[in-house]
Amino acid sequence: MDLFPGLFAGSQHAGDTVESGTWNEYLKFFAALVAIVNPIGVVPIFVNLTVEQSERARHRTALTAAFSVAVILLLVLFSGELILRFFGITVGSFKVGGGILILLMAISMLHGAVSRVKQTEEEVHDSADRDSVAVVPLGTPLLAGPGAVSTVILYAQRDSTVFHYGVLFAEIVLLAGLTWIILRLAPGLAKMLGKTGINVVTRIMGLIMTAVGVEFIANGLKQLFPVLAG
Repeated sequence: MDLFPGLFAGSQHAGDTVESGTWNEYLKFFAALVAIVNPIGVVPIFVNLTVEQSERARHRTALTAAFSVAVILLLVLFSGELILRFFGITVGSFKVGGGILILLMAISMLHGAVSRVKQTEEEVHDSADRDSVAVVPLGTPLLAGPGAVSTVILYAQRDSTVFHYGVLFAEIVLLAGLTWIILRLAPGLAKMLGKTGINVVTRIMGLIMTAVGVEFIANGLKQLFPVLAG
């Protein structure tokens, strides 16, 4: 069974990608992913969870968390189609579901809060008792959470060429690098921006996420009900 039909076929036609043939679409994907992962918004949580660690241990935690983000999202990038097939989910219905999920997260971020979709109160208390917080809860669900996973799967479905997957791969790696830099500088950023500054950034990211969520929902409804596209 071909898990990724066309992935290694037609790469010579990379310029003819279905919905993502322009660099604007790839920039939109990266902007959406940065907004959803929102490493700036995780800075206060990172500082709180690593307050008792030495500087070297904190840097190691930052690197491990960023690496976890890359691994999780890259796994999803190449297995997303298989997941949808296994559960018999259409791309249209997943767009609507993913859009609603992102919209709910965005509403919380517009209030300057971490969405309960990412982390519940019980998970907050559980993370405080962990010796290692790099993978859980930092890597997932705080950074590479349900919203980021949904976004990667939906953008991956837009085309099946090597070029398309290669660009998404590079952008995910770039996002992980950006996340590592921000977490490594977390104590200084927390002091420089303060709670108000971080909340402002979080609200801006929430606004971007709102637009992304609405777009996913609209496109999904058009696929489910073609009459709407007319």
